[in-house]
Order: sequence, then structure tokens, then C-alpha cells
Amino acid sequence: MAERRQRHVNQALMRIPRRAESTDRHTLATTYVAAGSFSAMLNSEDHQILYGRRGTGKTHALHYLSDLVERTGDVAVYVDLRTIGSAGGLYADSSLTPSMRGTHLLVDTLEAIHDELLTAAMERDFDDPDGLLRAMDALVEASTAVEVVGEVEAETRLGEQEHSGVRVELSATASPGARFSAGQKRSVRAESRLRRSGVERHRVLFGPLSRALKAVTRALGPKRLWLLLDEWSSLPLDLQPLLADLLRRSVLPVPGISVKIAAIERRSRFFLPAGGDYLGIEVGSDAASAVSLDDFMIFDHTQNRAQEFFGQLFYNHAGPRLAAMMKDPPGDADAFLGEAFRRGAFAELVRAAEGVPRDAINIAALAAQHANAEPIALADVRNAAKDWYLRDKQNALTVNEAARRTLQLLVDEIVGNRRSRTFVLDQVGYAAYETIDELYDARLLHLLRRGIVDPHHPGRLYDGFAIDYGCYVALLLVGDHSFRVRDRGGWLSSPKGIPPDGFSLSRVAVDLPSLLEGTV
Repeated sequence: MAERRQRHVNQALMRIPRRAESTDRHTLATTYVAAGSFSAMLNSEDHQILYGRRGTGKTHALHYLSDLVERTGDVAVYVDLRTIGSAGGLYADSSLTPSMRGTHLLVDTLEAIHDELLTAAMERDFDDPDGLLRAMDALVEASTAVEVVGEVEAETRLGEQEHSGVRVELSATASPGARFSAGQKRSVRAESRLRRSGVERHRVLFGPLSRALKAVTRALGPKRLWLLLDEWSSLPLDLQPLLADLLRRSVLPVPGISVKIAAIERRSRFFLPAGGDYLGIEVGSDAASAVSLDDFMIFDHTQNRAQEFFGQLFYNHAGPRLAAMMKDPPGDADAFLGEAFRRGAFAELVRAAEGVPRDAINIAALAAQHANAEPIALADVRNAAKDWYLRDKQNALTVNEAARRTLQLLVDEIVGNRRSRTFVLDQVGYAAYETIDELYDARLLHLLRRGIVDPHHPGRLYDGFAIDYGCYVALLLVGDHSFRVRDRGGWLSSPKGIPPDGFSLSRVAVDLPSLLEGTV
């Protein structure tokens, strides 16, 4: 009986969905766990950009917000930007001009918004349904205007034609007979043709578009419209400022609309200088704030809060499944963790997840497979983290030799030579190396603290990083008892983040040019 119960617990961990888009909205709402004050910030009416690496929960957060605002009576329009138009075709076609590609992107995005609004209009009751439909018609007209670009030629032809023939008249009088006559008829024909030689081109009219959106919000009455744009970073980088500019000119100024955009920070471009003006959205001015899930998932550098977050996350997902499997399922998160993990194993899993929920879910599923019908042990977590690194994260670098080499050199230097996994980089120094950003996006490097000031050099700022758990856990599994990772960078994870006395940031910082050139 105990073995069967343990199998159910492990199976519940293995069945947790890995991606939010594969789960229904109700489940997403009931399983969502907010990190700190993030939920309150996200629910504000301000326009916001939500940053976060893959797997940090951006899509889950937007779906949770969508469910939350609709339960309060507002209208939420969720758009996955990966699904509009053809991001791998037309938008990426370098033979087309950026303005043409960008205009098609704007039109496709507005069409997706219109379709979601139409669905809401059909499924919900509004104070002015006729006004809403008229406003949506105006929205379509403003976003799908077409003009022909090219030459226009007018041509008129005049001509004469002569016709000859024989006419026969039959008479039915007393003297029957027939009379023949010949005649000639002249006709004049006029022909006019208008020929266009050119191509049709879409154009978006910002003024009518803004007026149409204002009409939509008026028709919604007291209800607020929440526009939730997900997967912003899936769009071509050069087109992102164009879509951002459409939002700035036509959507952001409209009262009654709140815009939330989910994006990967280092793969997004919202702002582009253009002479004395700019194209796109200026964060802090046009959009009130940018919120980073990566920063919130650091949990104020306290391990207890991290364990509380992930424990509740696992229980919210596994609890309903266990309720269907068992007569007496665990009643809360602590009871569930007590059955699922042996002593020290869950804390190690939280450490291995590095604050990324998707990584935590995948490592837990693999660890449950290793444990089989037993509670998950420390060795199961370490083997699972190693497997997850080899299966997923390392494979992301197969086509990026430069990033792979940078990671190898960092592991050799930080883990192998310094016996640590944390290190600091000069902000100005590493900004010139794209591979650091690429490793961070791939969740192989983790940012622990931004903007560390060196008291000996106040004008120089550093960022504190940690190498991913999976990169060095293999060294813990080879049985070499002489190998120990010394936590020299523990101050990076402390609440204050103050280096110890006598600690020189400039001396311990990794010199990337020397490291990559092999002169360290």
C-alpha cells in the first residue's frame, strides 16, 4: 500500500505540464503562485513590459491576469505573437522592405485583436453591443486600408463601322408578293479604359485607428480592456520597434486600455532613435514600468522563500491529481513535500532550479523517474539535474560554438580553478561579448545581483553571476572526495549583498578578454 501511494506521488510530479499554453485557463489560474509582490504589480492598470527568460512563467502570469480581470468584469484580449501571420516567412523575408514587412505585421496584429474582441462580443453581455460592433467595424476599416502604388494610365478609343444588308418585306394583301430593298447603316463606338500598373500596399491610419479604439472602450462602458501581448521576442528584431510605435501612437494614449507585453529582455527592441525623435516605446515614459520575473525569482536572496514558492507550486499542480488517485491525499504543501522528498532533497532541487519554474518542474519529473517507487533522494535530484542539463540546456548550444567555448572556459576557471560557482563581471567589459547574454538567455548563467559598486572604484559597476547547477553537478557525482565547491561568493546571495572587508571586486572579477584569448 505504501509503495502504491509513493508511485502516485511520483506520477503526479511527472505529469505536471511543462508549458502554460498546453493547459486550460482555469487550471492556470488555480495553480498560479505569485513571487513576492509581483501579482500586485502585474494587476496594476499601468502599461507594463514583463521581462523574463524562457521558463520563468511569463505566459502563466498573463493567463492568470486574464482570468483575474475577467472575473472582475473587465475584458482581456490575449494575443500570442508567434501565431500571427507568418513570422518565419513574410516577416523574415529580406527581399521585402522593412516598411512593407512592418505594415503587414501591424495589420496581422490588429486582425488578431479584432478577432478576440469579436469573440468577447459574441459571448458576453455589454451595455452597448451595437456600438461595440460599429466600433469594431471602424477598427477593421482603419487597419486594413489599401492603396495602389504605381502608374495609372487612361486610354480612350473612338471608331466607326459600316454595315450593309438586304431587307425582305412580305405582303399578305390581294396581290401577294415580296419587296426587296438594300440599305446601309453606320455606327459609332467609343471605348474607354483605365489601366493601373502597380502593387497594392496596406497602410495603417493611426488617427482613425485611435478613434476606433476609443469607440471600443466607450462601448465597453465601465469595463476596462486589457491587451496582453505574449512572445514579443519571437518577432524579427528589426520589426519590433515598428509594432511598438503602433502601440505608442494608437493604443497607449486611449483611456480604458491597459497593455502588458511579455518579452525576453536581451532579445527585445522597443526603442529606436530616429533623428530628433524616436520609433517605438520609451520605457519609463510611454510604458510606466518594466517588471523582471528573473529579479522576482531571486526571492530577495532568501532560501526559505524560494522553498516556500516551489513547494506551493508543486502542490498546486500535483494536489488535484492526487485527490483523484487517493482517498486521503496530502492536505497541504508541507505534507506533500514530506511524502515526495527525503531529507535535504527538496532544498537541493530548489538550488538546482536556479529560480526558474520550468527547470524545477523538469528536474522534479526526472528525479521522480529515478526514484521510481521511493521518495526522491539527494542523489536522484543531482542525477536529474545532470540529465536535464545534458538533454535540454547543452543542446541549445550545439549551433553556437562561440557560446559553448565561453561556457567551457568559465567552468574551467570558476569551478575548476577557483572551486566556486559564483563570479563577478565588469558591466562595461562583458557588454561587448554577446556570448554572456546568450548563456544567460539559455539559463546556463544566472544573474544574482545587478550594479554592484566597488568602493575602491565607485565609477565601476559589476554584475554577480552563478554558473548553472547542471554544469558542475557532474563533478559531485564522480566520487572525487577531494573536490569541494567553496562558497566564496556567498555574499552575492545575502540580503544586503555587501562584500566582506578587504574584498577587492576588481581583483576577483573575471577578465573576459584574457580568459577567451587564453592568457589567464
